[in-house]
Formats: sequence, structure tokens, C-alpha cells
Amino acid sequence: MESGMCSRLALVAKDPGEARDVMVEGESGILAISNPAFMPEYEPSKKRVTWPNGAIATVYSSEECEELRGPQHDGAWVDELAKYRYQEDTWSNLLFGLRLGAHPRVCISTTPRPTKTLKEIISDPLTVITKGTTYENLDNLSPVYRSIIGKYKGTRLGRQELNAELLDDNPGALWTSAMIEDYRCVVVPVRLTRIVVGVDPSAGDGGEGQAEAGIVVAGRGENNHVYILADATLRGRPEAWGRRAVESLRIWEGDRIIAEQNNGGLMVESTIKAVDRSAPVKLVTASRGKQTRAEPISALYEQGLVHHVGNFPVLEDQMTEYDPLTSTVSPDRMDALVWAVTELMARGTANIQDAEFGMELLSSREFPH
Repeated sequence: MESGMCSRLALVAKDPGEARDVMVEGESGILAISNPAFMPEYEPSKKRVTWPNGAIATVYSSEECEELRGPQHDGAWVDELAKYRYQEDTWSNLLFGLRLGAHPRVCISTTPRPTKTLKEIISDPLTVITKGTTYENLDNLSPVYRSIIGKYKGTRLGRQELNAELLDDNPGALWTSAMIEDYRCVVVPVRLTRIVVGVDPSAGDGGEGQAEAGIVVAGRGENNHVYILADATLRGRPEAWGRRAVESLRIWEGDRIIAEQNNGGLMVESTIKAVDRSAPVKLVTASRGKQTRAEPISALYEQGLVHHVGNFPVLEDQMTEYDPLTSTVSPDRMDALVWAVTELMARGTANIQDAEFGMELLSSREFPH
């Protein structure tokens, strides 16, 4: 946006912390790039940046997108839109407030994940697209970082994250974007009869390069559909993911933690019990491969029986990118989701590892549309 063209700006980030740490105070944020002779004042308590000429930028969080209702703006900067949980609501509320000035505009800086909202924005004839790759910015990056990204060159993840490509679905993946997008909802439309926390544990020390501990919260509705409620995955030591799993159980008033026991055996249960001895834990064993476990769950998505409540970009990236024949990275978030959905859709002593159970899951008599 040209200097002096906007007097009431909206700065929209995933959450207040990212707005502060990236957009305002970050290495390439507003304060860092401002001319010392025209330095704005940042007031965190008021969520406001004010320039000497009276122009004001107000900080908003996508997690509280209702705050965008009412205020008026003549310009906006939206950072990393594709990773917001409530993308559509945030975007619509922002647009309704862009009613000041002769030519209100929005600048979106984001990784090009193929979400419904981002694809609609890109297809709008009024949208102007500017792309830049990580390789074009190497002179400004650490030499260590250059070696880190080397292993992603040529991969689908590298094409998205480094080359800024908007990718179509991976033809070998068990999930497509449409399978998730077509049945997404903003709120759970029915009463939930059961809630579980699926955990795919990590046994490492949580350092850089270590696998994450997948933690996904899911609930089963009285309509026998499953609703994905939260992705609480983190990278950390066992005590850290143990706390996060128990916190998720408490926050969502869940019934049980479902955790894979292969990775660490009884260490998984003891880790969780060290946080809360009363936390109900069920350990499950991965005696079959990921593809065998995931295929029945993928089929449930295809039937429209599983719904994501909001967007979970990193989880959904794993689901739509994971090719069981070629992928070498363990999809921790996807695994946690599979454990949770499997538990919710199991009945009595039925076992997801049995082929017959996979067929039973698809019965329209038991699980109506």
C-alpha cells in the first residue's frame, strides 16, 4: 500500500502473540522497518499502533474474529491467513468493515495452503498476486537455515513452503481437500455423547528435529458423526505433551485419553498419570501399518461422517499430503486423529484392526448421513 493512502488499518494475525511478535515487533515488523523520523508508537494494552500523522493500526486476532464486526478500516494487513482456524469468518468480518476511503485494500501475506477461503480469494478478479521464494531471500537468512531447507528441495512440502506453490491434492494421499472441506462446520450442530483425546506420543527430548507428539480432540455426536474439535499437538519432552494431553481432556471435559503404546510402552501411561493419576487412559497397539489403520477413517470422511470444527491447517496438510507408499515422515497429528476417531466409532468389543469392522463402519444403517 502506498504511504499516506490509509489512515485506519487492521492488522490481523492468528493470535495476539503472533501479531505482536511478527507483525509489530518482529525482525521485519512495522517497528523494525519504520523510518526513525516517522516512528509509530505501539501501545500493547490498547492493541494499537499510532503514527505521528494520526494514522492508526489496530491489532486483531483470528481467534476472536467477532471483534472485526463494527470497526471500520480503509486498509488491512492479514498475515498467514491460510493457517487460521476460522478463516472464512475472519475474512468475511474484515471485508464488511472495509468501508472507509476511496479505495480500501487488503494485503495478505501467507503460505499458499489450498484452503477454500484462500482459493476463493485467489480466483477473485480483483486479487493481485505477488510471489517470492525462500531461495530469493537466501542472502538474508542464516547459513544453518540454508542447510536445513536443502532436504525439502523438490518435495511437495518444499514446493509449498519454499517455492510458494499452491498445490493440488497429492494423488497418492488417503484424504483430499474436498473430503475435509465439504463437511467442515464452524460449530458442532448436535449434542456430543462422547469426547476423547487421541495421542501419538514422542519419546525424544523434544529438541529441534525431534518428532512432535500428536494430540487431537474429537467427539461423537448423537447423530453418530464425529467432530474434530482441537489440534493440541506440540514438540516437547514427555512431561510437556503429558500435561497438554491432560489439559485437553479437562478443557473439553473428555471421557478418555487414547494413546499408542508402541512408542515407549507403559512409559506413555506413566507420563500421563504423573500429571494426573485420575486421568483415564486407554493404550492401543499399532499391530498393523498406518495405511491399514487410516483407510477406514478416510472412508468415513468420504461418506461425510467426520467434520472438522474450524480449520486445522497443519493437521490437514499431513492428511492430504501423506502417501502411504512414498512418505518417509511420520504423520503424528494424523495418527492421533486416527486413534481418536477409531475409538469413537468402535462399538463394544469391535476392533479397528479387523477387516469386518472396517466394513461395519461404512454401514449406512449404523451411521446415517
